Amino acid sequence: MFAASFYLVTRYEEYFETELDKFGRFSVKNSILSEFNLIKKPVIDIWAKWLAKEINKKHPQIIFVNWRFKFISTIDIDNAWAYLNKGFWRTYGALAKSILKGNISEFKSRIKVLSGKEKDPYHTYEYLDSVFLNNEEKVKFFFLLGDYGKLDKNVSHEDPGFQKLIQKIAQDYDIGIHPSFAGFVNGCHGKVIREAKRLEKITERKITKSRQHYLNLKFPKTYQNLIKAGITEDYTMGFADQIGFRAGTCTPYFFYDLENETITNLLVVPFQVMDGTLLHYLKLSPENAFTEVEKIMLEIKEVGGTFVSIWHNETVNDLGEWKGYREVFEKINKLGFKWANEQSNKIY
Repeated sequence: MFAASFYLVTRYEEYFETELDKFGRFSVKNSILSEFNLIKKPVIDIWAKWLAKEINKKHPQIIFVNWRFKFISTIDIDNAWAYLNKGFWRTYGALAKSILKGNISEFKSRIKVLSGKEKDPYHTYEYLDSVFLNNEEKVKFFFLLGDYGKLDKNVSHEDPGFQKLIQKIAQDYDIGIHPSFAGFVNGCHGKVIREAKRLEKITERKITKSRQHYLNLKFPKTYQNLIKAGITEDYTMGFADQIGFRAGTCTPYFFYDLENETITNLLVVPFQVMDGTLLHYLKLSPENAFTEVEKIMLEIKEVGGTFVSIWHNETVNDLGEWKGYREVFEKINKLGFKWANEQSNKIY
């Protein structure tokens, strides 16, 4: 049990994995937990509870901590707006592209948004505020501030509108950096430092939390780079192609660097569910998506763990392919906040 737990939380199997997806990510199919059909079970937390019970049989005087369910709702801002604040060349290039491709509906939509007649479809920030009302301390936003590239297409960090949005969100919520895909490919902590400094300059606060864009993790390099960049909490530990427990646990833990055989000060906060996983990889209807997420939440509640979900500002707009998923988002947050608040009010 102890060896298995160490194997899982250190991500030992990922140090040697060479079969990666097109984005360079470790796939759920290569996890030993998948082999034993345990990817949706927080096995380490279950083992810990079992061990405590067995110890109490012989030593009832020992009192173990009764862990409480915690809920963290996180939002990644990969693209703050669909059409607004993109700059002259990107804006008019996109308009021309719509015409050339014969996408007249998109062209008209862009024109209406740019002229102020329609709301930008990615501008869901007031809606998010309404969902998170009175639970702001349980929410985190991660901002992509990398240079423009093929897989890093956010608004420029120098844009006044974007800076104002970040500052407004930072007034009410905990925030972190969303290190760029280019930074991951580059493999150097310099880009993480530069992007975090941009966020620090905009918000005038120290940035210590992160989540990798595209959930890219390469062991141990990515975490080593984050540590060098001054990051002390990371929220990337989870799968893109499946919901569940990548490290076999729903309890935050400190990263153990196998390469240097040392404990670090980087707190790894695993997530279990991402919006894109539910729709794009698992192809679940909104109804089935909530059912699957609720099962995961119940597993975590049973062991007193921490449930973390990932959503994006554009995926809660209830438009296009995301029609119906806004309700999933609302139901998850309503249930999660309810359980977390009930647990926090309990006296142990």
